[in-house]
Amino acid sequence: MKRVQYHQYGGPDVMRLEDFELRTPGKGEVAVKVNFAAINPIDWKVRAGHLKMVTGKKFPRALGSDISGVVIAIGPGVTRFKVGDAVFGSVHIKEGGGIGQAAIAPETFLAKKPGSVSFEQAACLGTPGITAWNGLVDKANLKAGAQVFINGCTGAVGECAVQIARMLGAKVSGSCSLQQRQRAEEMGVSRVCDYRTTDLSQVSDRFDVVYDTAGTMTVATGLGLLRKGGVYLDINPTPAKFIRAMFDRRLKPIVCTARADILAGLARAAADGKLRLPVAEIVPLEDAIALVTALEQGRKLNGKALVSTS
Repeated sequence: MKRVQYHQYGGPDVMRLEDFELRTPGKGEVAVKVNFAAINPIDWKVRAGHLKMVTGKKFPRALGSDISGVVIAIGPGVTRFKVGDAVFGSVHIKEGGGIGQAAIAPETFLAKKPGSVSFEQAACLGTPGITAWNGLVDKANLKAGAQVFINGCTGAVGECAVQIARMLGAKVSGSCSLQQRQRAEEMGVSRVCDYRTTDLSQVSDRFDVVYDTAGTMTVATGLGLLRKGGVYLDINPTPAKFIRAMFDRRLKPIVCTARADILAGLARAAADGKLRLPVAEIVPLEDAIALVTALEQGRKLNGKALVSTS
């Protein structure tokens, strides 16, 4: 089998498409034959060594986090899946390996793929959907009728956040580029700001939840947009922000944290047609490194980039 991996932290030049032997799944783990892998910024951030305190120094390391595919083996104690099940979700950040022909994932990081949802669509949902859910449901406890502002509402996390917020009965405003305004309006964003021409700190409306899914908003701006009792969700957590959050409960740094109930919720939403991300490009495994490199260097797509690993 083959996967994209690297033998040291670094830039795009360290990535290689190499043969590997899939290990046997351990307790609570599932082995998946990957059909599609979605590319996320976290993939190259891990490879660059930005999270080495979490990911450690063991090499080779494999690239990729979000997958869809079919279960080919289960480890001891796995009860939610059996061989042959179609699944989607994420691999553990410490191991990686999504951009390859097979991968190991914790049982709790996966859900059964609904029959009405394609493998391509399912592969898109892991990290963006989990991150949106972590913020809106886990941290903000979003209720029907709430007013929500989503910075970066047409990015992958932003689109998931818009759809989940509306599914929960919230009214959504947001920011994106002028070119993406129509997409935002089609999703139900009631007020759309062009981030290039709008100073968000001067927006007069106030919100119950402000979610910076783009990682470009200052904490001061986010907090300034809140109503009394509101929360600001920050997708770009830093040690300083975690310390500040200990003293200001309005600030909620978000770390993508998968759970079985979240994946099940995403599966239901996708099956009901309430959660969907556009797919912009699909490449074969042998072209994955080139596409990851292009996206890392700033290439923009109007949707998710997928790798077909079959």
